[in-house]
This record gives sequence, C-alpha cells and structure tokens, in this order.
Amino acid sequence: TPWGEIAWQLGGEAGWAVVAEHDRRGTAPGGDVIERMLPRDRPALVLLDELMNYVSRNRKSGLAAQLYAFLHSLSEAVRSRDNVVLAVSIPASELEMSAEDESDYGRFKKLLDRVGKAVLMSAEAETAEIIRRRLFEWEGLPKEAGATVRAYRQWLAAHRQQLPSWFPVDKADAELAACYPFHPSVLSVFERKWQGLPRFQRTRGILRLLALWVSRAYREGFEGAHRDPLITLGTAPLEDPTFRSAVFEQLGESRLEAAVTTDIAGRAGAHALRLDKEATPAARKARLHRKIATVVFFESNGGQQRGEATLPEIRLAVGEPALDIGIIEQGLEALADACYYLTATGNRYRFSFQPNLNKLLADRRATIPPRDIEERVRTEVQQVFNAGRNVERVFFPEQSNQVPDRPALTLVVLAPDRDARDPETPRFIETLTREAGASARTYKSALIWAVAEDGSALAEEARKLLAWEAIEEEAEDRNLDEAQRRQLTENIKRARRDLREAVWRAYKNLFLLDDTQGLRRIDLGLVHSSQADSLVSLILTRLRQEDLVADGVSPNFLVRQWPPALPEWSTRQVRDAFLASPKFPRLLNPEVVRETIARGVEAGLFAYVGKRGDGGYDPFRFEEPLRPEEVELSGEMFLIRREAAEAWKRTKQPVAGQAGAPVAPTTPPVTPPPGGTVPTPPAPAPAPAKPCGFRWQGELPPRKWMNFYTAMLSHWANSPHLRVRVHIEVDPAACVGESQLAVMGQALRELGLAETIERIRPAEGPEAKADEAG
Repeated sequence: TPWGEIAWQLGGEAGWAVVAEHDRRGTAPGGDVIERMLPRDRPALVLLDELMNYVSRNRKSGLAAQLYAFLHSLSEAVRSRDNVVLAVSIPASELEMSAEDESDYGRFKKLLDRVGKAVLMSAEAETAEIIRRRLFEWEGLPKEAGATVRAYRQWLAAHRQQLPSWFPVDKADAELAACYPFHPSVLSVFERKWQGLPRFQRTRGILRLLALWVSRAYREGFEGAHRDPLITLGTAPLEDPTFRSAVFEQLGESRLEAAVTTDIAGRAGAHALRLDKEATPAARKARLHRKIATVVFFESNGGQQRGEATLPEIRLAVGEPALDIGIIEQGLEALADACYYLTATGNRYRFSFQPNLNKLLADRRATIPPRDIEERVRTEVQQVFNAGRNVERVFFPEQSNQVPDRPALTLVVLAPDRDARDPETPRFIETLTREAGASARTYKSALIWAVAEDGSALAEEARKLLAWEAIEEEAEDRNLDEAQRRQLTENIKRARRDLREAVWRAYKNLFLLDDTQGLRRIDLGLVHSSQADSLVSLILTRLRQEDLVADGVSPNFLVRQWPPALPEWSTRQVRDAFLASPKFPRLLNPEVVRETIARGVEAGLFAYVGKRGDGGYDPFRFEEPLRPEEVELSGEMFLIRREAAEAWKRTKQPVAGQAGAPVAPTTPPVTPPPGGTVPTPPAPAPAPAKPCGFRWQGELPPRKWMNFYTAMLSHWANSPHLRVRVHIEVDPAACVGESQLAVMGQALRELGLAETIERIRPAEGPEAKADEAG
C-alpha cells in the first residue's frame, strides 16, 4: 500500500512496523499512527506521483477510497509539522478521464486545494533545464555554445525593432544560454501558444516531440545533410510521419495531415519544398520557405483556437546570423500565393485543415473555357490600347481589307496569338502592309504594328482573373468567411492589375517600314504601366525619339525633300507623302502640313498657288502672311519652288522649262549701220500661255491599278476632255475558260462597253489574230 511504502522509505523496517497491520489489511492508518510514522529528528519529503493512475487502477479493490482517507490524515499531520513536506502530483486537466476518474479527481483536488498550495512545477527556464537533462548527457554549456550565442545576440540586437516586444533582446545572452541547443522560440511556443490546447500535455508532450526532433537533427547532422547552429522551430521534422502523428496528437487534430504534406513537407511536391528549389541560392541554402512554413504552423498551433503567427514572431524564429531579414517577407509572400491551407490576414498567418482561396483557385482554373479566356484577353488588350492619344487603331486584323488605306497614322494591334518570335508573323505584316484588299496599299508608311511576345502569359493571367471572378459569384454557396471575402476582393483587384500589366509586357514589339521599304522591328524592352499614362503614349514617345513620328515639320524639310520631277507639287501630295513614303517622318496629324505650308510661304521658301486654265497662277501667295486655315489640301492647289515664284512675280509668266511655259520665239540678228549703233529693240510682249493636254502610256502592274486611278485619273474623272484607252492581255498560260469569258462579257455589257473579247490561242503567239467572242 502507499502508506506501507512511505513508512518503509522513511524509517526502514522499524518505520514499517508502525503501519504493518494497516498495510496487511489494506486500511488507511489514522492520524496518530501517521504521527509516529513521520520522523521528528530530521527533515522529510513525501512525494506522491501519478496519483490518479493509482486511483484508477485500484478503484475496484477499495484501495482508492482508503487512499483518500490516508491522504486526508497525512496532509493534516504534515500541516502541523515544520520538518515534513508533502508533494502530490495530479494532472493539470481532465483529459481522457472516465466519469469515475473525474469524480475522484474532483474530490482529491478539493482536498489538496484546502490543505495545500498548487505549484506549477515545470515553468519557463525550468522546462528548458528538465528537457536538456532528460534528452542529453548534460554537463553544462559546451565550448562552441559561446560563439553561437554571441552571433545570435548580435543579430537580434541589429534587428530589435523588427522582433516581438515580448522577447528580451537586452538579455538575449541569458535567454540563448538557458535554451541551448534549442532556439528560444522552440520552447517558448509551447508556453505561449500550445498550453491552452485541451489535449496538450505540457511536460510529457514537449519531451516526446523534442526527443523525436533531436533524434532527427542528430541523424541529419551526422549524415551531413544540414548543420544548423541551433535547433530552430523551422527545422521541425514534419516530413517524418512519426513526428507528425505526435504533433497532431498534441494538437488534437489529425485532419492537419493534408495541410502539412501539401504545403510544408511530407510529399516531394510540397509547396514550401518546391519554392525552395526555385529560390535564389541564399534562400535555397537556408531552406527558407520550408522553415517559414514550419514556424507558421507551430506559432499558429495548426489553426486550433484561431491561433496566428505574427510577422515579428516569424522573423525571430527564422532569423539567424548572416541571413538577410528582408527575404523572410519575400518568402511569406511566395507561400501565401502558393499554399492551399495557409491563410494570411495583414501580417498574421495561420495554417488550418480548411482549404484557402488558393486551393479554390487551383480547382476553378481548370474549368475555365478557352473561348472565355481568349475573349477576356482581347477585351483587355483593346482597353489598354484605347487609352491615350487619339490615333487611329485597328484591332486583330486577319485580312488586308480590314486595315483601311487612308492618310492617317494607324496603330494596328495584332491578336495575342500572333507571336513576334514566329517567322510567319513578319511575313503576315509585310503582306498586309503592301496590300489593301485587291489593290496595292498607298499609305504604307501610315501603319505601325504592335505585336505581342509570349501570348501564353496573357492567357494565364486571364484564366486566373476569370477563376477569381467565378469564385466570387459562388461565394455564398462556398460559405466563405469575412476574411476570405476580403481577401477575394483583393485578389480580384490584383488579378485585374496583373492582366493589365501583362498586356504592357507582352506588346513590346513594333513593326513598321524603314526608309529602304523593308520591315523594321523595334523592341521596347521591359515595359510597365508606370512608364507612361498609356501604352499608346509610350509607343509614340519611343517613335519620336527615333524621329519616326513627328508632331510637326519644318518648311525647310519640304524644300530638301522636293521631288525633282515635280516643278509643281500638289498640297495633297505633300500631305500624303508623310504617310506614303518612309523617307518622311510620320505625322501624328497630317493636317499640320497646313501650318508648315503657311510658314514656308511667309518665309519665301516656296509659293502656294492655284492653276488657271491658261497655265497661270491664281491665287498666288508668296512672301506674305498666310493663315493655316487658308491652305487647301487638294489636287487643285500646288507649291512651286522659290525660283519659279520669283520669276512669276516679276513677269507673271511661268518659268521656261516648266509645264505650260511657252517657248520664247527666236528673232533674226540686227546688223548695225556703218558707224552707227544697233538700236535697242522693244521688249517683246509676253506670249499668252497656250493650254495643253497630256498623254501617257506604259505597262502597269495589276495590283497598282487603284493607285494609278487615284493619282492620275481621279482629278479628270468628270472632265469631258478625258479619254481612256485600255489594253488588257492575259497570256494563254492562264487557261481562261469559256465560262470566265462569258462572265466578263456580261460585266462589260453592264458597264455599257463593247463586249467583244479577243481570244489568244497558244499556237498563235503574241502577234496572232484573234477570234471574236460575242
């Protein structure tokens, strides 16, 4: 019996003889017997450990009831003595007790509380000392501990403002020495965060976990895998199934298995392990993401009782000498974006068995239809390019007739799936640049092509945004809490911003004609939205820097670029040249040519004139003020060179050699009389300018027929003096069939033209006679 054992240990055989009869019968001795059993000449400590275990085992034999009576008498006897101490250990909680155990526990606790004082035996520094003595052959701090303590103390002092206020940085030496070889956060986390958990066993639980922990750390150090200066919270071997089971048992939540193995360790593809593999060398060597995730798990006690890990606590537990404290926050951000069971609220983090929004996102992304993704990408591209200056825009053309051929600077945005790195893309651009439907393009230089690079990145950002928006629509059905709803709102905002930035990054390639009529590619480099108020503005700024686009042009430029074959340059041709020829800068607004002409006229660089039927000029503006709004850009108004303008101003005649200028008549020489002088003949009266027509013939490339009509015939289309004779010849090799000839004959009839078409036979050659087809 307990009283027989106590009497024997206190007094040997003589002491046991005092209670021998009670020991044999199993009945508790009274107070007078206990008084004789306790020594009077020396101090004594009576320790009763695992009281409830004894009670539970001996309840049916009746010894449990006798133990209560004995403990009552013993406590009363000890209370009256000053040389005896009675210490009884009972559990701190009623975990895993039966109804009978709970009843007995309540009776014993009331008894002991009435006659004694409750003392927490293992607290703070004592816990550390108990653990060290139980787990190690402890003979005090080893020699190498001093260097480790000093290194950590210096690191802690340098970052004191970023650490939790409860940690005594000024006493870091003592704190580190008291916990060595453990980091202070390893032991304190159980005191701060875990002791409130119903299933947590304060001393035994810690000892069991740390025994497994130390064993794993020793094995890894021996094998050379990792050698850490301290056993830190981030090195907990959560990849070990035995250790995980022990942790879950103390937490009282086995459902955390999926969270740990998916996000921290236990599987080859765990998110923290993957992030470490993809990290910088410094982060990879420190196993940064694995350590951070493990610290969050312990500091948030697996999410039980809404436990959370704060950023300062994470810094304290993960930080170590030579580690840049800034990369800890970067690691947290990466984990928050990747993990499925980690919840981040501000600077507070926790793991739980409930999947977070990242898990919902991963599941929802797989269900987004490709058509929705393509539509969202195109919509976002249009929104990005529609912002900014008012230049013409054409989106996603697939045929040349979808790109207008007009004298206006036009930004052509190709579809995201036409990658700039694909060799087919430049060929596609060149075809659409040179063709406008069935005709050749006139204003080739007006086109600036914006082309994406790696459109797959755009598709992924659009997929993510669509998935977040779908989750938002399903928020009610998914029972999202308030914190998740707030995070979802932020995630949608960020996804929209990321998609917009992806458009900026993707469309970094420009294509346009260079001055050799070839296609030039301009790489804008790394582009982001902070560089300009719009992507169009950024593009125009770059083109201005390379003198490919201009807001205006000097009159001297017109003088230098004057076509030698044109003594009279129509104002419409002047305007069109800036968007038809790559030798000219592209004008953002071709109408500024009016101002250029007005300034050139006033400066006397050229004259602005209209042509009369007799070859003269009316109006004639030269070396006089001219308002831009007075300048007409048409085929009826012209610029003439300074020399021609000065000659006209003197004689009111066109300069000889110009179109319409008369040839001066020759006069016979006058012979002077003997001894006399030749009289000065009177100046001949200017011959009136005679009207003239013109004739042209030549071979015309079929694709330039519309350009030819616009440039040569459109001015005279309504004139009764214009006659057009057309000779069309299709080689027999084209194998024109009878049905095609019939269709062309019908077309001629509808046009009111002669429907006679001559056939050319292969044997007849180019000079062959032809049959008539009616």
